[in-house]
Amino acid sequence: MKCQVCNQETLLPFRCPFCGGQFCSTHRLPENHKCSRIDFARSQRQEQVITPQSYSSYQYSYNLGAPKREGHISSSPKEVKHITVAALLLVAIGFSIGLYGRYFGGFNFTWTWSLMAVFAALITVSMLFHEFAHKIMAQRNGLWAEFRLTTWGVVLTFVSIFLPFRMISPGAMMIAGTPNGDEIVKISLAGPLTNLIFSSALLGLAFALYPTPFALMLFFAAYINAFMAVFNLIPFGILDGYKIFSFNKKIWALMFIPSAILAIVTFLYI
Repeated sequence: MKCQVCNQETLLPFRCPFCGGQFCSTHRLPENHKCSRIDFARSQRQEQVITPQSYSSYQYSYNLGAPKREGHISSSPKEVKHITVAALLLVAIGFSIGLYGRYFGGFNFTWTWSLMAVFAALITVSMLFHEFAHKIMAQRNGLWAEFRLTTWGVVLTFVSIFLPFRMISPGAMMIAGTPNGDEIVKISLAGPLTNLIFSSALLGLAFALYPTPFALMLFFAAYINAFMAVFNLIPFGILDGYKIFSFNKKIWALMFIPSAILAIVTFLYI
């Protein structure tokens, strides 16, 4: 489907909740596509400011919402509950990968319970830090940001615990506000950059401990972080890469190329 403003082909268009039009990520906000109901959209802003917890979209996107309180980092009891459930699911995923490798093979080392525990902790921390990097950057720019579970994300992640392949996405960081292009790039970069740093650190530690089984497990954890960075940097749909690519292709390339190289290097050691 084509954006009604720029005619750009958009596989996953954004539907304006006010005028009903279909737009690309650049023109999804009412202000950016000269929405015929812009006055009504602006009138809703105050209501969302008063009750930001009513923001219930399951799509990771940037919408009208909270007032700007630059530098203010906060959370809510609801977010803590959602993070706790997500963490439990991620820990279970980590142990399930180890158990599958232990009984069905596929790795060049034997999974022990201690390796599973450390691996599960690394995966949980890596994925949650990815989301919290988005949150911190968003709230520093005065936007409302909280982690929320998604129904299908929880279902798919839970089912993956019992499958040989994994679909890991229990939720996402929901962000509300009116960021400009530079803010969107910074917020979107934060998550993949965190995984890139984690992967590099784990790879260095793995080389230091090589050739122990613990080092081989660290290579695998480094690969997963590198893969997460590459996947999220794909310039498609609602992924971080699409937002970065749309506003600054040079920065996207500077992130994507080293992430892809790191993913290939770590893959060679697992």
